[in-house]
Amino acid sequence: MVSMLRPSQFSCQTHRDLIMTAPHFHIVADLCLAGASLGILYNCFAAGAVLWFFGQSSEPSRNMHASRTVTILKPIHGSEPGLYKRLSTLCRQNYADSIQIVAGVQSPADHGAHVVRLLKRLYPDQRIDLVVDERCQGTNRKVANLANMESAITHDTVILSDSDIVVGPNFVADTTAALECPTNGAVTCLYYGMAERGLWGRLSALSINSAFLPNAVVALVCGAATPCFGSAIAMHRDVLQRIGGFQAFCDDLADDYAVGQAVRALGLEVIVPPWAVGHVCFERSFSAYWQHQLRVHRTIRSVDPVGYGGLIFMQPLMLSLLAGLLGSAYPLLLVAIAVASRLVLATTVARTLRLEGRERRHIVLHDLIMAAVFVAAFFGTSVAWRGHRYRILENGTLDDAR
Repeated sequence: MVSMLRPSQFSCQTHRDLIMTAPHFHIVADLCLAGASLGILYNCFAAGAVLWFFGQSSEPSRNMHASRTVTILKPIHGSEPGLYKRLSTLCRQNYADSIQIVAGVQSPADHGAHVVRLLKRLYPDQRIDLVVDERCQGTNRKVANLANMESAITHDTVILSDSDIVVGPNFVADTTAALECPTNGAVTCLYYGMAERGLWGRLSALSINSAFLPNAVVALVCGAATPCFGSAIAMHRDVLQRIGGFQAFCDDLADDYAVGQAVRALGLEVIVPPWAVGHVCFERSFSAYWQHQLRVHRTIRSVDPVGYGGLIFMQPLMLSLLAGLLGSAYPLLLVAIAVASRLVLATTVARTLRLEGRERRHIVLHDLIMAAVFVAAFFGTSVAWRGHRYRILENGTLDDAR
């Protein structure tokens, strides 16, 4: 007589025993366990790298500072929350020489233009130029905006900075000081996340502070990458002209990376000083958050496909969960250690940069979503950016999605 087993009679131990009898499951579980262990160790190493990198003194560069006139370029798309406050900080810099602020929009109806006009009225002694130009000289609309603004530059030193970037009162002085060495062709800045409001903004800030920023620091400390960040790039005007101006990058998805590569091709260095600026995160829905993260991941994959695959070792929570499901020993302990390592890294970044860091309580949710984004980035080439959809071509340039 054959006895029938009901599904409810299968215990978790029975499920585990069935998995352990399959050799291929056992091998995959061991691989996930090894990957999770490497990820945990990486998070601890990254925390130490953050402490070391930002612990370096930037005083020598300030002491060698020679004042130069500066033009700051701000490409604007709409009236983002807090835009006036971020722009007004540029009008109150601790800087001895003159500063020209050039803001650019691509539509007369752009609400960001009203913010710039208000700024001009409230700061009459500050030179602020508004460029309204509807031409789109390439697929990358932000760089096309910068290309439209280029003719308005009047000073020798040029700093371009995204509209969602928050800077301190010494930003211009510190940035131009780092540019003084003749071998330095450009200066670029790391950035940390600042949540505007809501869960998705906090998760977006956490993505920067617990993944992007520490990964960038590790790459810099180990000499594994030569980054250039759109948060802020400073260079002399003649260097900008020698790399072809902004027009040369109007179709690039990773335009900041391309600018850095072009500067280095001239035999000059791109310097990343040991301090950071803020990046305000505005996402107000899961869809906006997902599309932003997918664009970031697919951008990284387009620049460095092999290196992007290596990011799997920076997913210890995902790997520890998989190891547990596939029969690894002490699964709960492994997951707990993975989460602890992520919290250590996020806490180190927050305390080192004096951030509130309240978004750390969402680390598990964040890491689960990021695991899904990591996988999704391998499938497809489309990205959403500022209300438009694009396809990433094999050479890293953009094409309008049809």
